[in-house]
Amino acid sequence: MTSSCQSPKGLTMICGPSPQSKYPLADQTRLVFLNNIINNPNIIVGDYTYYDDFENPENFERNVLYHFDFVGDQLLIGKFCAIASDVKFIMNGGNHRTDWFTNYPFPIFGSGWEVAMPDSWPHKGDTVIGNDVWIGYGATIMPGVHVGDGAIIATASVVTRPVEPYAIVGGNPAQEIRKRFEDNVIEELLEIQWWNWDIEKITRNLNAICGSDIQALREAA
Repeated sequence: MTSSCQSPKGLTMICGPSPQSKYPLADQTRLVFLNNIINNPNIIVGDYTYYDDFENPENFERNVLYHFDFVGDQLLIGKFCAIASDVKFIMNGGNHRTDWFTNYPFPIFGSGWEVAMPDSWPHKGDTVIGNDVWIGYGATIMPGVHVGDGAIIATASVVTRPVEPYAIVGGNPAQEIRKRFEDNVIEELLEIQWWNWDIEKITRNLNAICGSDIQALREAA
């Protein structure tokens, strides 16, 4: 299913796959536009973000681990992200109290053990993935991590700390390998925010978006 839009001259033009398409690639069901299969209201995904799974992409929510309603944390993923198979998001329900003498979560079992229930359970905040982020195969994102726009998470990385916009990180724990662009270019990209343009403008300026000439993108903006 494709989407139509109006050109500057008022003509109808094709503007890519519809963001409401469940399976945007013809004749395959391993890649989905993620926001069309999410049922959990605490997982919020932007348009055109896709998830590619070797088996069944509709199992995505099984990869969002320890995401308990009573904790209330959210997984927020921006627009135009690319998420590979077996990426895992560890949420705050998997945390334990490390300031106690024991690691064992006695209170959750009740039956008299609830007397040890603290006023609050360890909570590192929402997990936030920016726009235009690429997360490689088998990566793990830990609770409360924020990943900046345009970042790349390498295969099998374990991300335990914030990732700067347009940084490439890898390893366990993930470390910054390098920035994708010079700082001044990154500043411009974060100001331009092409992912927030309407789809007609994005479609008209794909050559600039899918290039490396910041002047051309600046002019398009």
